[in-house]
Amino acid sequence: MKKIVIITPVYNDWESFVKLIKEIDKVISNFKNISFKLIAVNDGSSEKVPEIQLPPHINTVEILNMKINQGHAISLANGIKYALNNYEFESLILMDADGEDRPVEISDLINKANELKNISIVAKRVKRSEGPIFTILYNLHKILTFLFTGKLMNFGNFSLITKKDAEIIIRDPTIVYCFSSTLKNKINKLGNINCIRGKRYFGPSKMPLIKLIIHSFSIIAVFKMRVFIRSALFLVLLTYLHPYIGGISSLLQIFIVIFNILIYLIAKQSDETRLKNMDNELVKTEKVTH
Repeated sequence: MKKIVIITPVYNDWESFVKLIKEIDKVISNFKNISFKLIAVNDGSSEKVPEIQLPPHINTVEILNMKINQGHAISLANGIKYALNNYEFESLILMDADGEDRPVEISDLINKANELKNISIVAKRVKRSEGPIFTILYNLHKILTFLFTGKLMNFGNFSLITKKDAEIIIRDPTIVYCFSSTLKNKINKLGNINCIRGKRYFGPSKMPLIKLIIHSFSIIAVFKMRVFIRSALFLVLLTYLHPYIGGISSLLQIFIVIFNILIYLIAKQSDETRLKNMDNELVKTEKVTH
């Protein structure tokens, strides 16, 4: 029987998590030939973890408790490493717990993986549910990412990755600050499905605007060498164009320099020692048995 482990980070949103596993259970009930297990990475929540009932079609629900809140990237990396060390599986499914990654699309990920065989599948966003301000900022992020990296980043954490690819990306230090970019950077061939960004199950997002901006820079920082090379070319080009566009070229050059400083500072977080010692960030694990 094929084995899949689902990994989701949770931070002070256990009400959503309880709803999530119920929704997942409905979807996976259609896959009789697959054994499902689920790992919830408790990212240092201050909320008490509620009593959780084991759903009928999920064989194991395990909660990994981190010492302090460190964000989605570290949580996912811990979950992937823990799964590789403690579970037998063919694939991992990574998703958020708040409802924005829609459980109904798990079926599409699995069916696409069955079609392509041994290729990781990402959920490409074709429609979003956020307001106009977020949409504008998101499109600006995509433009900046493409200009400075040459990469079109149109997916997030929601994905199905093979065990082979999981073993590759967990060895890369950049995974500690962005899973999706590390996957894009290290895995040459990825399949995809179209997905619609869902609405949160309960309440507004717990991630403030500043953290969203830092997350945007983290995505770009994985491709830091591309950023530095392209930035150097842009600076030369703007110097050449200065007689024609005047002060605009100087302003753009200042922006590029500041942008590169920020990318460099974020990229410094990439640390092989931290990657190797991730186990020390876990307090304990808990299994839901009933």
